[in-house]
Amino acid sequence: METREKIIIIGGGFAGLQLAKNLNKTKKKVIVIDKVNHHMFQPLFYQVASGRIEPSNISFPFRKIFQNSRNTFFRMTEVQKIVPTENKIITDAAEFHYDKLIIATGCKTNFFGNDKMENLTFGMKNTQEAISIRNHVLLTFEKLIIERGRSNEANWNIVIVGSGPTGVELAGAFAEMKAEILPRDYPNMNFSQLKIILISATEKPLSVMSNDSQDKSEKYLNDLGVQFLSGERVTDYDGEVVSMASGLQIPSKNVIWAAGVTGNIIDGLSAESVFKNRYKVDRHNRVIGCDNIFAIGDISYMETELYTTGHPQVANVAITQGKNLAKNLQKKPGQPWENYEYHDKGSMATIGKHRAVVDLPKLKFQGVFAWYFWMFLHLMLILSVRNKLAIFFNWMWSYLNKDSSLRLIIIPNKKNKTIQ
Repeated sequence: METREKIIIIGGGFAGLQLAKNLNKTKKKVIVIDKVNHHMFQPLFYQVASGRIEPSNISFPFRKIFQNSRNTFFRMTEVQKIVPTENKIITDAAEFHYDKLIIATGCKTNFFGNDKMENLTFGMKNTQEAISIRNHVLLTFEKLIIERGRSNEANWNIVIVGSGPTGVELAGAFAEMKAEILPRDYPNMNFSQLKIILISATEKPLSVMSNDSQDKSEKYLNDLGVQFLSGERVTDYDGEVVSMASGLQIPSKNVIWAAGVTGNIIDGLSAESVFKNRYKVDRHNRVIGCDNIFAIGDISYMETELYTTGHPQVANVAITQGKNLAKNLQKKPGQPWENYEYHDKGSMATIGKHRAVVDLPKLKFQGVFAWYFWMFLHLMLILSVRNKLAIFFNWMWSYLNKDSSLRLIIIPNKKNKTIQ
């Protein structure tokens, strides 16, 4: 009886999930390993953080996705180490052997080695962090209604560090919450003191997009009342005051860090295979120096003719690398593998209702149509019909009523009972 090739995929993000889905129902045995039990649609985390959609609407259990599969399996555990000489990985629960290993661990928030910043600010790279932001901000408003004028100025400033799509979209969402929702939730409070502050190391927001989109996004932020601080670099935060290289200081107990990402590297591979905290790979996504280990998505670093300094860490790269590797892994021995190259499909961001910017390869546009385009595209990328409908109805309710009913403060019970 022929033994099936065993492929282990570490990580179920856009890259890992796409690879697993394309290897589903093949003759290969596929094991997806992740420390959480669900795939997360990261582009909409900011809407979870601002109470616009439920976490369950953009989270998809792996066991549900592969419920009817006979060759794809899921194991919830965290990988601690790769042992390439023995073709195995060590997790916090067990050891797994593989014929081929694919690393798709993605990225985490980059705090640039500042432990204080990491401990005292909020990142937004997973569902738990998005929920934590929602809880913290809503608890701050509850605190303000009790303390009123006695409240520390730091409670009135929501500071977002980083002006990429995540930071810009989050700033727009909080600004709309301040204008449309909070006055109705707290009718006896004056929210004119509440400031949404976006700190940018670059002169314009969305620095990787076109000049038109940068200018328009800055205008949208100003129209919404967001205080945009350009050319500022955060150097320190003590839980009360944000300090910048220019000497400017901002009191705040609500700081969200969206200023960059770094790869989730796993112990075990040689230092020569890592560059800028990403795994160096060839045009087939094979890790340099390895025969049967591959890396795809944000964690991979591939130099090509079009991208001489590596591909951008965006969802489309992860998805297309997953598809390309799946095709190559299914080729028969002796068949040539296809090289990977990314063809830019564009970028976009939304900054509040009827405000969005879209850069496509041959077309750039902003405003109301861009906002509808953004909504439609993100809705189509959501995995299940049920989730598409849930998000659509939430968006329509919010659109028509300028409100949402999802501002729940849910704090986990602190009791830690051990399972026997």
